[in-house]
Amino acid sequence: MLEALSPPWPLGWSAGLFVLVAVVTVVASVRMAALGDVLADRTGWGEAVFGAVFFGLATSLSGIVMTAVSASVDHPGLAYSNAVGGIAAQTLALAVADFFYRRANLEHAAASSANLLFCCMLIGLLTLAMLTAFGPDVVLVGVHPASVGLVLFYAGGLWLIQKEHKHPMWRAVRTTETVVDVPEDGGGERAGARTSVLWARFLVVGAVVAVGGWALARAAATIVEATGLNAGLVGAVAMGAVNALPETVAAVAAVRRGAMTLAVAAVIGGNSLDVLNLAVGDAFYRRGSLFHAATADELFLTAGALLMTVVLLAGLILRQVRGWGRIGFEGVLLIVVYAGIVGVLAF
Repeated sequence: MLEALSPPWPLGWSAGLFVLVAVVTVVASVRMAALGDVLADRTGWGEAVFGAVFFGLATSLSGIVMTAVSASVDHPGLAYSNAVGGIAAQTLALAVADFFYRRANLEHAAASSANLLFCCMLIGLLTLAMLTAFGPDVVLVGVHPASVGLVLFYAGGLWLIQKEHKHPMWRAVRTTETVVDVPEDGGGERAGARTSVLWARFLVVGAVVAVGGWALARAAATIVEATGLNAGLVGAVAMGAVNALPETVAAVAAVRRGAMTLAVAAVIGGNSLDVLNLAVGDAFYRRGSLFHAATADELFLTAGALLMTVVLLAGLILRQVRGWGRIGFEGVLLIVVYAGIVGVLAF
């Protein structure tokens, strides 16, 4: 019985597992959005910082596990492309969430200096990852020094963003469509449950998503071996899409709750943590540097994620109230760029 449940699984089981994990992820992510909105107010961190750090970590758990498992079973292409493919798919999630907010462009409503800075930090992390791939192939104590550099870069970025949050030197112009992040009071779950209980629920839901990530990574490895598909394509599209499901569903749920800043911050924060997945994968990959195991497809995917982040940053700065297709110029461009990335990888 145990042998039947142990990977590698049959191809049919692996394909079915993708669907099952997707359903579980959708349910869990809606719950996380509700809990995250409350905890952002309870902790006093605000939607932008809480969403990018705690919420981003919870929604990225599945991706972290996927990358670690793929690297440990000697599938560096899957490990690398899952991390950066998740970034591309998750950035696209903001265009999806924008469809569910009809009053104005989501990037206009969610004006926040913290979100701008998180975009800048993400651009820096992606650039550092690309520079490492073209730099010396050096491994110290089982990891490339750049893995440590990514973690330090992220920690330093958080410190600067938190400092700016306390003493802002930049403020967005408020309009009638700007949704300001103001802590709310209310009944129901907010008044009836202690903060510690909410944290416990938040962690349990995150753990469910993480277990799904482990199963998904093993299923993806089976699909690559059985079908001969390009690992970069499977990691970027299949794994990346499921990896992006928590952020996508959570962003839509947050928008429907009126938590615009949380919706944007959860995606950007999850993307920043996905770059750190490369450091996780590097630690679990035992044949050298994961950065230097990346092929041209994986590096192309990294550049694509970088371009999509620049488009998002431009949208947050320009704050178009209404644009093309009622989702803003950046939403349309994100869809076009992502489609182009997938098309190039497929052919």
